[in-house]
Amino acid sequence: MSRARRLAVLAATAVLSAMGVVLAGGTPALAAPNFQVPFQCGVTVTAATFSGHSPANAVDFQRDAITGMPVLAAASGTVTRVEDLGSTSYGKWIEIDHGGGWRTRYAHLSAQQVSVGQSVGQGAQIGKAGATGGVTGPHLHFEENLNGVTQKAVLNGVAVPYYGHTSFTSKNSCGGNPYTPEQVCGSGFTAIDSAGLGGSGTVYLLYNSATKANCVATLKAVSLGQATAVSAFLEPQGSTRKTDSGNFAYYAGPVTAVAGATCVRWGGSVGSSSYTSPFEHCG
Repeated sequence: MSRARRLAVLAATAVLSAMGVVLAGGTPALAAPNFQVPFQCGVTVTAATFSGHSPANAVDFQRDAITGMPVLAAASGTVTRVEDLGSTSYGKWIEIDHGGGWRTRYAHLSAQQVSVGQSVGQGAQIGKAGATGGVTGPHLHFEENLNGVTQKAVLNGVAVPYYGHTSFTSKNSCGGNPYTPEQVCGSGFTAIDSAGLGGSGTVYLLYNSATKANCVATLKAVSLGQATAVSAFLEPQGSTRKTDSGNFAYYAGPVTAVAGATCVRWGGSVGSSSYTSPFEHCG
């Protein structure tokens, strides 16, 4: 997976598993960004999904007095479309490219506040909710699309139920790293140790008891959403060290190795702050 896609905010393997996304031929798709509810921090909305929706896996966000409410980017990316279809179809709508084939769409807006080619961070205001296009009432139509196909939505790692009306409270732009070490390492991993990096971030050691694998992830706490130096490494005793390092927006890793009965050395860095453990966690 290219580092460029990571800068577009890659999500955890756990999110991909929740979505069940598979490419033709059975090859797993690239992990989705950690999409957030596209409203301001603390706002509660109803995610409505229903049979006969077009496209089928789209979500309609509803709530009282939604018209004029700020609509935020669900993940970082580049604006690819800003369209106005008047009183038909999507009405005023926006599309954002997040890399790796992933795009989001936001429709029936009362206002559009970005332009094509503009880079936006997760939580950036892109428009306002409304009732433009072919609608019977105000709401925000939202899609998570992979290679042009609308997927079942996942918001902050939680799969939206199909079909029904489910309340979601936005954590978008609330501050802090939107990822957890469990999301980075994937399903089955549990954090067993961690080390702070002087306020710059935290490096985590995780373990999967089913596969006997360790995983290391370093999560940033500074310069979130910006590409800065981060690293994570894992070294089973007697084996070659594995390292993931580069300029990343939110985290380095996952770095994994099977080491069920073997001591491991692990660590990572954010900027100039680093941590290296002794050989430990030996079984």
